[in-house]
Amino acid sequence: MTEPTVYELSSPGRIGFRYPNLDVPMAELPAGLTRDELPLPELSELDVVRHFTHLSKLNYSIDGGFYPLGSCTMKYNPKINEEGARLSGFANIHPLQPIETVQGCLVLMFELQEYLKEIAGFAGVSLQPAAGAHGEFVGVSIIRAYHQSRGDSKRTKILIPDSAHGTNPATTTMSGFDVGNADLNAVRAACDDSVAGLMLTNPNTLGLFDENVVEVIKLVHQAGGLVYGDGANLNALLGIVRPGDLGFDVMHFNLHKTFSTPHGGGGPARLAWPNTWLISCPVPLSPSLKKALTKYRRCLVL
Repeated sequence: MTEPTVYELSSPGRIGFRYPNLDVPMAELPAGLTRDELPLPELSELDVVRHFTHLSKLNYSIDGGFYPLGSCTMKYNPKINEEGARLSGFANIHPLQPIETVQGCLVLMFELQEYLKEIAGFAGVSLQPAAGAHGEFVGVSIIRAYHQSRGDSKRTKILIPDSAHGTNPATTTMSGFDVGNADLNAVRAACDDSVAGLMLTNPNTLGLFDENVVEVIKLVHQAGGLVYGDGANLNALLGIVRPGDLGFDVMHFNLHKTFSTPHGGGGPARLAWPNTWLISCPVPLSPSLKKALTKYRRCLVL
């Protein structure tokens, strides 16, 4: 299927918008910033609207059909939630404005932190990461810092099941670990003193809840490793089980999935907190990790 571009639809002389008459004196533009020709398409407003509306109908979207697999862009966000995210108090805030003018947003951030801590069953939550992949990187960096704080430098491997979230291997590599791509049946054999941790998405990318999750976590802990929970599909667990109670040590939430945050750009609005943002990916911590990483507060909001 070939669709014409706006340049192909262009017709000389068509105008989509007219600027109002100047109410200030006209000033010449600097010579170095002007050009004799500017080959932009010439279309009417109706041409533009019809063109992009037509293209939008060629996309498969949640508004027009059902997605059988729950991936990032496939969750349904209620329209009223999208409107709430666009409220001027969120959308127009600036990270450098006076702190006394953002108290409502700071309260919202604190309450969010407390709610997420209770929902997931963890001792603390960082609101610093700005996206899901960023949350993963922070979480695995926390695991690395935990082992370093104990002088345990021989742990160089992170185990990742085949059914894990696709970004997990990239996060592991960026954090300086080797990827051990073992399925869950091989966890026992893979656990040795080189294992820093396991990254587990539960329910996994296939939509299945791992009934052996407690046993798997126990095996990793017995080997001295930590368990990272990818919260990509946390909406399936809300109100049923808390990851912290299962034994996970650190995890991230994808708020664009579980809590209807608009996807992309770090959340519904980037709200100021000293040295941080309100984000789309909080990272909760277990009590032992929170205690071990107290000295890292310069870079983490715990």
